[in-house]
Amino acid sequence: MNHYVYIMTNKNNRVIYIGVTNNLDERVKEHKSRTYPNSFTSRYNCDKLVYFEEFEKSDEACKRERRFKKWNRAWKIDLIEEMNPNWFDLSDNWNLDFSISRLRK
Repeated sequence: MNHYVYIMTNKNNRVIYIGVTNNLDERVKEHKSRTYPNSFTSRYNCDKLVYFEEFEKSDEACKRERRFKKWNRAWKIDLIEEMNPNWFDLSDNWNLDFSISRLRK
């Protein structure tokens, strides 16, 4: 099973959210559909996937996420723009099925 560190942002790229997951498709669907209405990404409309990295081990992904969260904003922007200079939503062409989404209780 692979693990991912990812960055979501809002429409005008002003808010940056960094997360970690073992199922990127499902997690992006949760952000886009606002499965958790009181979450940070729902409150700040972060529904655009602009960056991600893949890891084989969860501890590696968690370690990378913790590092990212300590970075200043300029470093995060440089990281995003190195992979995605136009800040496109990388999940736009993923054909995510919103009719079936896992729900956590």
